[in-house]
Amino acid sequence: MNQQRINELRQKAESLVAQMDLVEKASLLRYNSPGVPRLGIPAYNWWNEGLHGLARTGTATVFPQAIGLAAMFDPEFLQEIGDAVATETRAKFNENQKQGVVGRYKGLTLWSPNINIFRDPRWGRGQETYGEDPYLTSRLGVAYIKGLQGNDENYLKTAACAKHYAVHSGPEQGRHEFDSVVNNKDLYETYLPAFEAAVKEGKVASVMGAYNRLNGEVCCGHEWMIQELLRGQWGFDGYFVSDCGAIHDFHVNHKVTKSPQESAAKAVHAGCDINCGDIYVHVVQAVEEGLLSEEDVTRSAVQALTTRLQMGLMSEDCPYDAIPFDKVDCKEYQELAIKATEQSCVLLKNNGILPLDKSKYKSIAVIGPNAANVNCLNGNYNGTSAEYINFVDGIRNACGDDITVRYARGCHHYMEKDGDWFESELQSLTEAIMTAKNSDLVVLCVGLDPTFEGEEGDANNPFGAGDRNTLKLPHPQVELIEEMVKLNKPIVVVLCAGGAIDLSFEDANCDAILHTFYPGGRGGKGVANLLFGKACPQANLPVTFYKSAEDLPHYHDYNMKGRTYRYFEGEPLYPFGYGLTYGKAEITKVEIADTVTDTLPITVTLENQGEWDYAPLVQVYIKGKTSALAPLNPALCAFSRVPTKAGETKTLTLTVDAAAFTVVNEQGERVVDDKEFDVYVGLCGPDARSKQLTGHTVLQTTVTKV
Repeated sequence: MNQQRINELRQKAESLVAQMDLVEKASLLRYNSPGVPRLGIPAYNWWNEGLHGLARTGTATVFPQAIGLAAMFDPEFLQEIGDAVATETRAKFNENQKQGVVGRYKGLTLWSPNINIFRDPRWGRGQETYGEDPYLTSRLGVAYIKGLQGNDENYLKTAACAKHYAVHSGPEQGRHEFDSVVNNKDLYETYLPAFEAAVKEGKVASVMGAYNRLNGEVCCGHEWMIQELLRGQWGFDGYFVSDCGAIHDFHVNHKVTKSPQESAAKAVHAGCDINCGDIYVHVVQAVEEGLLSEEDVTRSAVQALTTRLQMGLMSEDCPYDAIPFDKVDCKEYQELAIKATEQSCVLLKNNGILPLDKSKYKSIAVIGPNAANVNCLNGNYNGTSAEYINFVDGIRNACGDDITVRYARGCHHYMEKDGDWFESELQSLTEAIMTAKNSDLVVLCVGLDPTFEGEEGDANNPFGAGDRNTLKLPHPQVELIEEMVKLNKPIVVVLCAGGAIDLSFEDANCDAILHTFYPGGRGGKGVANLLFGKACPQANLPVTFYKSAEDLPHYHDYNMKGRTYRYFEGEPLYPFGYGLTYGKAEITKVEIADTVTDTLPITVTLENQGEWDYAPLVQVYIKGKTSALAPLNPALCAFSRVPTKAGETKTLTLTVDAAAFTVVNEQGERVVDDKEFDVYVGLCGPDARSKQLTGHTVLQTTVTKV
C-alpha cells in the first residue's frame, strides 16, 4: 500500500472512533471484537495463522514447515508461497463472509511469520522460524511478509505479523514467567535485525509481543521496546498484538501487576493495541479507576480500525473480494507445495546410493515410526491437506509395479517398552527386522513430529513441554536404527525434525541421509521424487547440526557465545549452509573490488558442470580482520539461488550491504571498527568442515573500507 492511501484510511478511522463512547472503543481492542454495528463496523476476530499455509481452519494447502522453507534460501520462491497462502486465506474469508461466519481462524490477520532466532536446537518451536542466522531470517521474513500482504496500492491482501517481539526462543516450559536476559550487543546484532527489516523493508502490518520478559520488563507492556524503538526509531505504524494470554501473565505469573485492570492498563499504555486473551474486557474499568487514560484507548482503537480498513473490510472496491473458493488447495498450489518439498529437503550424506536406480532393487523396506505418519508431514500451525501422501505411499507410487514395497513401523516415536506395551513394541521391532531381511534396501523413516516437539500445550513429550532435552533421537528409534545397521543392508535415512539431530551414528553407518524437516501434506511425493531422481536435491541447512547438546551452553542462557555458526567454537557435524546434491557446479570466476565505500558488488561466474538441472546456492560471508567486536566466525552477508541447466554457465551479481561492514558494540550501536575485511565467496560456508564435506573451494579475498 502507498503511504497516501494509509493516511486516508487512518483519517477515516479517526473520524469513526471520534463518534464512539469508551465502551465501543474498548471493544475494538479485543481479538474477538463485537464491532460497532451502529457505525457500520462489523464483528471481527483477529486470530488467524498462516505459518506455512492457512492453518487450523479446515482444508488448505500444507506447505513444508517454515524451517524447511528457510532451507530453500530462496526469498523469491518464499514470496510466491506467501502469495498463495494469502490467496487461500482470502478465498476462505470471502466464502465465510457470504455465509455470515465470523470467528477464530476466519479472518485476514495472519499471525505469521515467526522471525525469532533459532538460537538453540532444543527449542520445540524452532521449527516455526527461518533458522539461526539474523541476515537469512531478515531476507526471508521480508519476502514472506510481502507475499502475504500483496502489492495492491489500496488494500492489503492479508495483514502479516512479525512475531514474537522480542528475544524469544524458549524455554516452552516456563515461558509465561521467563525473563530473557540479554546484553545490548546480542540484542541488536542477533535478536532485533529481522524485526527491524520486517518493519522498514517489509512494511509489516503487525508485530506480536512475546510471553517472556526482556531484561525484567514484560514484552507486551515494554514501553521502550514498543513506543521508542518499534514505533519511534523504526517508524512502525501497524497494530501491536499480544501473544495469546500474555497480558494475563502480567499479574498471574510475572507478578509485575496486581490485577487484570492493572495489566490491561499497563499493556494499552505501552502501545499493545489488540489483546489475544480476555484481559481487555477490563479496559473500561481500568479507565474508570484512573489506571489508564481514554486517550490511550482511543489511540489503539484508531490503529485497530485503520488495519481493518486497510484490508478492505468496510469497502466495496477491494479487488481481493473476487478471489473464488476454488483457489483453496487447488492443483496449482498442490504442485507448488510439492516443488517446495523438493527444494527444501537437505541431503546430508550420500555415498553414491542416491538417486536410487530402480533396476537394482526388487524390493524396498520402508521402516520407521514416520514412514506412514501424517503428523510428521504437517509440522505445527498447519492446515489440513485434502490429500496426504506419506513416505511409504510416495515410495510405493514411485516404484509402481516394478518393485515390491514393504512397510513396518518398527517402534513408537519415543515410548519405551513397558508391560503390555513391551509385547506390542517387541513385535514391531521383530516385524521390522523380518521386513528388512527380506528386502534389498531399507528406507528408514525416523525422527520427530509435532506431537513430540513444538509449542507448550500442543506437543506432549514427557519432559519438556515441547522442548527437547537432548539432540539424540528417542531411545526406541536408536535401538531400531542399530538393529537395521546390523543387517548389513543398504540404508537410506529419511529424517523428520524441526532442527538439528545428533546423527553421528547414522552418518557413520548409513549410506544416505535426507533431512526433510516437516515436508508438507503431500511431502511423501516430493521426497520420493528426490530419492528416485525425478528431482535434484539443492537445499542448504539454515541451522547448525552439532554433534551433541553437550557442545552447547545452558539452554536458558541467551548469550550468543558458543551458539550458532557465528559463535560456535567447536566442529559441527553438519555446518550452517551445508547441503549435498546430485549435480556438480563450480564457481569459475569472481570479480570483486579491492576497496568499498558503501555497498560491495560481487560478480560471480557459475558453471553447471554436471548432468542435472538444479539451482546451486552462491554464499558470501564476511569478517573484519582485527575487530574484537566481530562475530567469532565469518557471517553470511549475501546469497543467491542460481537456476542452471546441465552444462550452462551463468554470470550474476550479488550485493553486500553497507551494514555488513559494521559491527555492534557493547552499547548496541552499529559502528565501523575495521578497515580490512575478509570476504568469502563459494557454494558452501568458509569453514573447514564445509569444505571437507562438499569438496568445494571457497574464494577468500581482502577488501579495504575507505
